[in-house]
Amino acid sequence: MNRMIQVLVLTICIGTLTACITDPKSSKGFRLPDGNAQEGQAVFIELQCNVCHKISGLDLPAPVQSGPVMITLGGTVRTVRTYGELVSSVVNPSHKLIDAYPEDQVSRDGKSLMTVYNDRMTVQQLIDLVAFLQSRYDVIVPDYSYSTYRY
Repeated sequence: MNRMIQVLVLTICIGTLTACITDPKSSKGFRLPDGNAQEGQAVFIELQCNVCHKISGLDLPAPVQSGPVMITLGGTVRTVRTYGELVSSVVNPSHKLIDAYPEDQVSRDGKSLMTVYNDRMTVQQLIDLVAFLQSRYDVIVPDYSYSTYRY
């Protein structure tokens, strides 16, 4: 019982200390308003995202030119593509690059080949684009079968 009280007190202390830590780069409290997925699809075409991206299960107008890579977005996934992940991917496309990325998808300086639209996109366009992208993902929950063991 004494051990359980020590663990409980330690847990409360850690939780309290964690709440006191202030990280200026924390995403706590960050949330843009809900966007319009239809408007986001129009933004996707207007900003020519379809030059390098196609949307799974959706026929979009063919791009005038093709980009250096073609990356499919949307479709069936096993994990949710969160709002924050999608916003980060649009405004900071190099944030998730890893050493294992194919060389043809990374610039010479190790950055994403994706154009950064931060100075060309309005906040409303970003909000709508993220709403559109999020609507194109279908999360499936893996089927877990559990066996009951009898003793």
